[in-house]
Amino acid sequence: MDAEQLYEQAIHSAQESGFVHGEALANELAARFYGARGFQTTSRAYLKEARYCYIRWGADGKVRQLDKIYPYLRTEETVLAPTRTVEASVEQLDLATVINVSQAVSGEIVLDKLIDKCLRTALEHAGAERGLLMLARGTEQRVAAEATTGGETVIVQRCDAPVTAAALPESVLHYVVRTQESLILDDAAIETSFAADPYIDERQPRSILCLPLTNQAKLTGALYLENSLTTHVFSPARIAVLKLLASQAAISLENARLYRDLAEREAKIRRLVDANIIGIVVWNAGGDILEANDAFLRMVGYDREDIASRSLRWTDLTPPEWRERDERAVAEITRTGSAHPFEKEYFRKDGTRMPVLIGGALFEQSRNEGVAFVLDLAERKRAEEALRGLESDLARMNRVSMMGELAASLAHEILHPIATARNNARAGIRFLELNPPNLGEAREAFGLVVRDADRATDIVGRMRDHVKKAPPRKERFDLNAAINEVIVLARSVTQRDGVSVHTRLAEELLPVLGDRIQLQQVLLNLVLNAAEAMRSVEVGVRELLISTEQDQAGALVAVRDSGPGIDPAHLDRVFDAFYTTKSNGTGMGLSICRSIIDTHGGRLWASANVPRGAMFQFTVPAHSEITS
Repeated sequence: MDAEQLYEQAIHSAQESGFVHGEALANELAARFYGARGFQTTSRAYLKEARYCYIRWGADGKVRQLDKIYPYLRTEETVLAPTRTVEASVEQLDLATVINVSQAVSGEIVLDKLIDKCLRTALEHAGAERGLLMLARGTEQRVAAEATTGGETVIVQRCDAPVTAAALPESVLHYVVRTQESLILDDAAIETSFAADPYIDERQPRSILCLPLTNQAKLTGALYLENSLTTHVFSPARIAVLKLLASQAAISLENARLYRDLAEREAKIRRLVDANIIGIVVWNAGGDILEANDAFLRMVGYDREDIASRSLRWTDLTPPEWRERDERAVAEITRTGSAHPFEKEYFRKDGTRMPVLIGGALFEQSRNEGVAFVLDLAERKRAEEALRGLESDLARMNRVSMMGELAASLAHEILHPIATARNNARAGIRFLELNPPNLGEAREAFGLVVRDADRATDIVGRMRDHVKKAPPRKERFDLNAAINEVIVLARSVTQRDGVSVHTRLAEELLPVLGDRIQLQQVLLNLVLNAAEAMRSVEVGVRELLISTEQDQAGALVAVRDSGPGIDPAHLDRVFDAFYTTKSNGTGMGLSICRSIIDTHGGRLWASANVPRGAMFQFTVPAHSEITS
């Protein structure tokens, strides 16, 4: 008796939880238990219930296995079971009915109207009180509409809701979706196979019919119908009508969805065309422009009369040097259906030229016509030129600003050779005043005067080069020597701030090709920034290490300081224009430095120094790797 109670509890628990497969496995183990003890009638009853559960679950293989082992189950089903798949044939219908039902849904391509017609036609021909239309969205079925009868009218309400136990018997829908077969319950109230379904248990519907909507073996949805008052409502003739309706509806729904998607795409394209944000041109391979929006016509200075007269041809708009590029684009479109955007030029009607970015694609139904999207680059080109000029001006301002900071150093560097020259000149005069004059010593003293004057001239020249607005000039030079010159320029600042400068310069470093002054500006900016950062260091040494080494990219320069360092969250932001952590900074110094290094084909970045401070590194391609 304990075993019997346990089996019943297992069956009841599976029914309440909606686990059809658990119920089937428990309505089968119980059958074996009773069969082994000689209770064949009870065993058969449990086997029959297990078979119905497997049917609801969609386990067709298991059903066939049970039928093979226990042939009487199929015989008893034929006699006893009110549950069955729909076997009604469309051939039972007269031609007029076939035509009317087919036309009811086949002539509609608007999805909302089609869903409305489909449900109204189903309820009118089925004798149902309520119906649901489910549409597949991926692997999920969603309720698209619900229809109910109110007197002699059918009320259809659109929705987009998930399938729930409150909307319909989920076990019925699950069976239809898994098997893609129609299912009819002539009297759901006494049908044991689905009686445990929460919806049937609570709502007590009598007649239920659920049909799959399939198109080319693909399940697109399901149609659920019910009558809560009468059993055996869905007669063979009505079922035949509904099968025809379901078949036609599946095709029409798919077509309607495709039409809706196409209409939405066309609407998006039309909005794009009418918005006139970019130029849009319809063209053919022969060179004609068949249609164009106002944005394109404004770009090239033509009007719609030029299009109507077929005097506007894209081949004529293209300057000769760009025609070969156009031919490659046309070949690409012909081969792949589309062309990647590329830059070219067009002639305007007044003969001037305009830079454009253009991309295109063929129409699906044609191999000769297509659409092109044209973006006017004239404003961008002007903006780029203005930006380049602004960057040049800002770079010069940055150099002037640095020269202001280096004024004391420059004064010291200039005054030192001048003072030395003065002393050597006075010594040379004294050597000449001797009797007899010491010409050898005088000649050596005046030679030193020349040397000191040349040194002062060189210092002034370097200062003038850094300050003046000179165009970039690429030359082959020794990077280590250029770094030593920067250290001399910054000497007074580093000495003032108590910064000890060290170098670790690679021997036999390959020459670099670039603008010596610009690259020195980058290094000078990094040195001054490091010196300023280390002013706040009150405990510990203030050390600056400048190193060079040869790497695969060319020359690698590193500037390491022992200052407070940079917040890791701001390592990338320090190169943004106008970003600064200084109270009196412009936020342009490091931005200009990165721009200079980028122009040279190198890279500038920041990181933390070990054990403290910041490290800025940049690469400059070696001489053999740079093309001017």
